[in-house]
Amino acid sequence: MQVITAQEAAGLIQDNFVTGIGGSGGCSTPEYILTAIAERYKLENSPRNILVVAGIAPGDLNEEGMGFSIIRASGLVGGMYAGHVGMSPAIGRGIAENKIAGVCVPLGVYSQVLKAVAAGNPGVVSHVGLNTFVDPRLEGCYMNELAKKFFKFKPVDLININNKEYLFYNAFKLDACIIRGSFADEAGNISLEREPFLSEQQSMAAATHNHGGIVIVQVLDIVKRGDLHPRNIHVQGNIVDYIVKVPANLHDKLHVQCYGNKNYEYRPELTGDIKINLSKLKPMSLNPRKVCGRRGAMELKQNALINLGIGMPDAVASVANEEGLADKITLSVETGLFGGVPLQGVGFGAAANPEAVYQVADNFDLYDGGALDMAVLGAAEIDGLGNVNVSKFGTRCMGPGGFIDITQNTKKICFMGTFTANGLECEIGDGKIKILREGLNKKFKKRVEQITFAGENALINNQYIIYITERAVFKLNCGVELIEIAPGIDLERDILLNMEFKPKISPELKLMDERIFRAEKMNLKF
Repeated sequence: MQVITAQEAAGLIQDNFVTGIGGSGGCSTPEYILTAIAERYKLENSPRNILVVAGIAPGDLNEEGMGFSIIRASGLVGGMYAGHVGMSPAIGRGIAENKIAGVCVPLGVYSQVLKAVAAGNPGVVSHVGLNTFVDPRLEGCYMNELAKKFFKFKPVDLININNKEYLFYNAFKLDACIIRGSFADEAGNISLEREPFLSEQQSMAAATHNHGGIVIVQVLDIVKRGDLHPRNIHVQGNIVDYIVKVPANLHDKLHVQCYGNKNYEYRPELTGDIKINLSKLKPMSLNPRKVCGRRGAMELKQNALINLGIGMPDAVASVANEEGLADKITLSVETGLFGGVPLQGVGFGAAANPEAVYQVADNFDLYDGGALDMAVLGAAEIDGLGNVNVSKFGTRCMGPGGFIDITQNTKKICFMGTFTANGLECEIGDGKIKILREGLNKKFKKRVEQITFAGENALINNQYIIYITERAVFKLNCGVELIEIAPGIDLERDILLNMEFKPKISPELKLMDERIFRAEKMNLKF
């Protein structure tokens, strides 16, 4: 193991390298080294055309912000193999515009592929992804045409085992990886004690090292051998080649714990080092997001294990906490955290007061086996067959994250989102809602642009599926069926005229609970 500067680390990444980069969503990004790579590229026009391998590719949703926005310069990143790419607008847009080759796989599959690479196995056999866009009979994980030429390996194949269909996700080799830890010792052992969750650090390092690649780790500080608690060490020193120490004056700028933290300060409640009084967390204001969160919270069951997706579903956590239900359920996020209250917005992936912390791959072993009682997930497009798209629409490329893994293996799914997008304005209060300005984009489409969730699969698997919006609730019942309408909403004007297909109308159509549309607490009970 050798201690080097960020500039020296940047110099190790060569043109066309297959490079794993750690970090997930709003957390644990090696910003200091990424900044050095961006500066080197600006001066030397190198490294060019690297293929980046990542899970939930980190970012803060800002064009010139943190995460992968740091390496957004045209020509630096030639391709992305990831679970999700939407947190950095420039990267997602580059894939949508066919300028960056994009392959997206389910997040659980991604984490399992890294473990397969580390173990020298040819790939991963899984039922996850059948009949969605990752299925070779549809798009085969390719997010654009450029990817079909750029990638030197086929992402996925359809296979048959004992007369049953599966997908086989092919392994590949990494030339280098850049990950982040909290501290290193003199032997190169890496602790993750200040990271909000355990991402892919260990499996990515093992996958890289075991096939002759270069393992580079960014840390806050280097301590004496033996000073780190062995339970905090998650990357053993023998597989680490280089360590980059971030100067103390840059800790709060280029070694940020979580983009969701005010002023990027370190928050010990995100690592379990302290517990905070969750009842003091500020409730959400009454808006369409909270309306959907409240209706989703009405589906919660006591003692249930529930997954929350990125975006609007995190409103369910806020509502559950406000209503005093958070300690009677277990909320989980795909990054491997159980319990506590997941953060909203760009802090996605972290949670205040987590009860348990799993590695991502281990977490998806639970998810894929059906351990979840319920999941609450976003929806960008829904069609008449109940298909849902969250991965690619218009000029936006996002990828599925853990969405496919979760929706194919959980019996009860609540999809959540506003009825229309781009400009929607509502007046909410006194037990009803009024649409002041309709969104420009319809979300209930004749056909979704990309199938991230297949309604047909759900019907075959007898899953309970509902679609929650601020003005209506639908159910999957051999097609999409309207089952609830909000007080103050006109069926024809506010719902049917803003859909590209005509849904079934339940003969038992009822009003949504008016408490959802009042400023005071709902006083929800199980």
